[in-house]
Amino acid sequence: MRKIKNEELNRKTVAEFKAAPKTPLTLILDNIRSLNNVGSVFRSADAFLIEKIYLCGITATPPHKDIHKTALGATDNVAWEYSPTALEVVLQLKKKGVSVWAIEQTEKALPLNQFQPQKQKSHAFVLGNEVRGVSQEVVNACGQALEIPQFGTKHSLNISVATGVILWDFFTKMKPEIQLLK
Repeated sequence: MRKIKNEELNRKTVAEFKAAPKTPLTLILDNIRSLNNVGSVFRSADAFLIEKIYLCGITATPPHKDIHKTALGATDNVAWEYSPTALEVVLQLKKKGVSVWAIEQTEKALPLNQFQPQKQKSHAFVLGNEVRGVSQEVVNACGQALEIPQFGTKHSLNISVATGVILWDFFTKMKPEIQLLK
């Protein structure tokens, strides 16, 4: 077995990425402190052809060297927009008929493995602050939450790790016809 060289990976160009059909999912970042986490979210969003990222509240926006360090150019590909509050974005998207979910531990959270996205509908996931999570007012506005089941001593995952988990799960459920492995 040999490692595949970068030039053999057949990666999309920026123009091809922008023209490609997107996975019907938007990410909403609710007051993310770490610029490295923001960059990691962009990189994961690029990997799964996510429609858009909303950067809300104190969440930093590109261009910034610390975002670029982990995004590795994904900020050029993935559509994004800044909003003063995640609540504002949640309410706008819900008005448009988007199914908006907080990624949070709540009383009635649905375990991620039981979640089945609606194929003909757009979805949005809200990811919260590294310390406080998704704000309660945003959780209330979403009205539904997904939880990544965890079995160790810690009660949370880093936002960049949680994003990778939920994007992979959503992508494979929405696009099962894609041959994921050769």
